[in-house]
Amino acid sequence: MLLDGKNAIIYGAGGAIGGAVARTFVREGASVYLAGRTLDRVEAVADEIRTAGGTAQAARVDALDETAVDAHADAVAAAAGTIDVSFNLISTGDVQGTPVVEMSLADFERPVVTRVRTQFLTARAAARHMIKQGSGVILSLGGPGGRDPIRDYYTGGYQVCLGGSQVAFGAIDILRRQLACELGPHGVRVVTLQSGGVPETISDDWREVITEGLVSSSMLKHAETLDDVGNVAAFAASDLARCMTATALNMTYGRVAD
Repeated sequence: MLLDGKNAIIYGAGGAIGGAVARTFVREGASVYLAGRTLDRVEAVADEIRTAGGTAQAARVDALDETAVDAHADAVAAAAGTIDVSFNLISTGDVQGTPVVEMSLADFERPVVTRVRTQFLTARAAARHMIKQGSGVILSLGGPGGRDPIRDYYTGGYQVCLGGSQVAFGAIDILRRQLACELGPHGVRVVTLQSGGVPETISDDWREVITEGLVSSSMLKHAETLDDVGNVAAFAASDLARCMTATALNMTYGRVAD
């Protein structure tokens, strides 16, 4: 198993992607510590995992609250002995489909502030323990970052206005590189899973048009799935990827060509 004996914190574990990653990590041998603002949703994922024979703990954690994030990470490290993987998958309240010139400042800046704040807080909390143990992996899920949003989102004959999301992805891309440089000497890796979108998580209003665009603009004529995210995350977190840091794993089915 790829993650046998590993301890992983997953923020936003009550969501579709967080739950999928948690199930995959457990399948690969990890013990998972699931965190989210809505405890009922997180507990439901944990119960499902425990019923299937896996090890999962659930906690209510606001991943934008510095004190709560630090306290939870400290508690996990004390109970489990190590924090081997930290993956932040919380929702960021982004507004898409509205042109920037018609968008309010609050709607534009929300995903930027939220994504950068939560990624910084959760990465820092995990890194403090990973430095002591001399190992660990910090993961994030992002988009094309600084790449041209016009090329990526007009391809295939459709248009999606991204609001602050693209700016947020670019900021996380830079944060990932900075963290990797600082933490690398301590044996800690920082990797982004690069995705243009997972149709299973998109609202009904936009799912059909976005899925069509994702498929038509990809080389392999496919769109990412929840299983894809879980499988790539498990690989990235495993020792098989021990030579990878400061990089993004392209899981766009060839939609983005590096």
